[in-house]
This record gives sequence, C-alpha cells and structure tokens, in this order.
Amino acid sequence: MVCVLDLRCSAGINCFPVRDVRFRMQIVESIELPAHALLHRYSVGGGFTDCYATVLPQAVSHGQFVLAFYTTRLFKLERFLLTYLARRPSTDADAKALAAGEADRFSAWEVEARAENQLLLSDFRQRTRSWLMVQPDGSDTILYFGSAVVPVVKAGNGKPSGMGFMFHALSGFHRVYSVLLLKAAARKLMRLSR
Repeated sequence: MVCVLDLRCSAGINCFPVRDVRFRMQIVESIELPAHALLHRYSVGGGFTDCYATVLPQAVSHGQFVLAFYTTRLFKLERFLLTYLARRPSTDADAKALAAGEADRFSAWEVEARAENQLLLSDFRQRTRSWLMVQPDGSDTILYFGSAVVPVVKAGNGKPSGMGFMFHALSGFHRVYSVLLLKAAARKLMRLSR
C-alpha cells in the first residue's frame, strides 16, 4: 500500500498525516515479522508465518490490545463457533483474565510464551499459533497480529510432510480474516478511548 506522502512510522508501516484518525487507522499492512517476535521461531523449518500491523494514534497497553482483540464482535463469532464445533467455550471474563496474565488458557488456545508486550498462543492441536504484540512509537502504538502454521510431521521418519490441503484452501480467507480482526481490534480500542 502506498501512502500519498509516503510517511512511515518507526516500523515502516504507512500512515497518513491527517487529523481524521478513522481514515488513518484503516491501514493494515502485511509486514515482515520483527526479529524479536515470539512468533519468529516458527518462520524456519518449513512452517508458515505472517504478520500484520497497524498504527493506532494513542498509547495502548498490551493487556488492552489483547482484551480488545478477543472481545470484538468478529472474534466473538469465532468464539461462538469454537464453543459448538470444538467444545471450547470462552467468555469476555476469560479474555480479560488472559489479557491480565491471570490465565494460560483461552477457548481453543494455551499460552505458549509471554514476553514484554507480547503473547504467543498455541491451539489445542499444536498446529497453529497466534501472536499479539504492541510497540510504543512516540505517542502512537503499533499493533501487531501474526499467525503460524506448523507443518504436519510424518509418523515414520519425523520429517515435515508439508502444510496440507486445508492450509492451501483457506490461505486467502486467512489473509482477509487477519486484516479484519486487526482492524476490528483497532476500532474497538479507539471507541474505548473516547
């Protein structure tokens, strides 16, 4: 995505120098995974990783971002499906406990790692990872969301056999859904700050 004035934040994400932050925060870009990201360990060895980022024109804590992300209307639809399809229910209170560092499980995920301003979750089947990070940037905050898909390992030789049909079939949907999730979290954070 090319910015009219090609202004970029410290992470290289396009941003517009306009007062209407609703316009500015709609920019979600697919970027390279930061080297210090907890998700980075999955970018080697045949796995798939992605990283999306947006700039929010306000200070946001990591806990606020995690809570907003997992309590958006869009993510609540995913939580609803997981409740009935995978028998992994969750509530907003569960999301709040995860965001506060008081819980290590949330719906279909378990905390794999935490670091300052980062959270890495693994699904209950150990096939996918979800990662959230915030990075202060002056008076702004960069919100990051990334995923990893771990290749299927062959039972006989223990070597990765590839990503599988479903990964390839759903990759387009995943990209769109990731952008929409990050936009929804950014919008919710903006609404809460008013």
